[in-house]
Amino acid sequence: MASHPVSGFGDLPGTMVAIGIAAPGGPEVLRAKQIPVPVPGPGQVLIKVAHAGVNRPDVVQRQGFYPAPPGASPIPGLEVSGHVVASGDGVVSPSPGMAVAALVNGGGYAQYCLAQADHCLPVPEGLTLAQAAAMPETLFTVWHNVFERAYARDGETILIHGGTSGIGTMAIALARAFAITTIVTCGSADKCARAVALGADHAIDYKANDFVAEVARITGGRGVEIVLDMVAGDYVARNLKCLCDDGRHVTIAVQGGMRAELNMAEVMMRRLVLTGSTLRARSNAFKAALAGEIAEHAWPLVGEGLLRPVMDASFALTDAAAAHTRMESGQHVGKIVLDVLG
Repeated sequence: MASHPVSGFGDLPGTMVAIGIAAPGGPEVLRAKQIPVPVPGPGQVLIKVAHAGVNRPDVVQRQGFYPAPPGASPIPGLEVSGHVVASGDGVVSPSPGMAVAALVNGGGYAQYCLAQADHCLPVPEGLTLAQAAAMPETLFTVWHNVFERAYARDGETILIHGGTSGIGTMAIALARAFAITTIVTCGSADKCARAVALGADHAIDYKANDFVAEVARITGGRGVEIVLDMVAGDYVARNLKCLCDDGRHVTIAVQGGMRAELNMAEVMMRRLVLTGSTLRARSNAFKAALAGEIAEHAWPLVGEGLLRPVMDASFALTDAAAAHTRMESGQHVGKIVLDVLG
């Protein structure tokens, strides 16, 4: 029995289908299993999941390199959409019955998922639940790193690596909404064309061209104010060459390696800023504050139809392994989601 008040409606089942990780490994280790439906604690809501977003951190968790933080569900999944069906003590909004998108600490690959009430955003008219599930992780990540850590301003230029990824496509959309010029890198001419069609101002095929030289050409030798980097490793020194004086370099993933060798004299002489962040391990209070800022500045664009995620493919919840295979293939453009209700 719960030791705290819970409000909701309808009869909830005692168990649910969730996707667990049998052991660290490839996509095949993702297995459906029956587990108890969680009970919301103070400040939490229980969401009947319609869709769950699939993100690169889920893949890294499955591989055994990104464990869930203390107290979080070991079930993968960092963003969901659906309807609130129960709430814990102290929750006023969102109320049972509301359609929400939520950033969660884990547990998204399941029929029901707990979320902090103040990490939820209402699903506006015109936004499908599948689209809603594809937004929180990338929107929170891009907003914090580009607009808070790199304090992007209109009229500036940003270099975005991985331009057709979920993060990359969200960064393109947000930059476009706030009058920031975008230069993206992609792994093929076809993906470059897709990125430009999605709103990027310039796209560089990094397999065919030196992105440092191309950035210099595009900017007339001036460089960009911001680099949003998901590669790290030996990209960092090259990224710094793309920055103008007083430029800001933000690292959000280390797909190319955790170590970089830099000329710190260049950092000093050109007054460069190097920063970065991870989102999952941040406190609930931090994420609530971030959600509040997004609700004020970015979510109205969603309501107006001006900000939408780029959707790639959807898979049934029990086909989560196929969704991970799709992500690891590198062929996707935009977001992959799991259909939990369908």
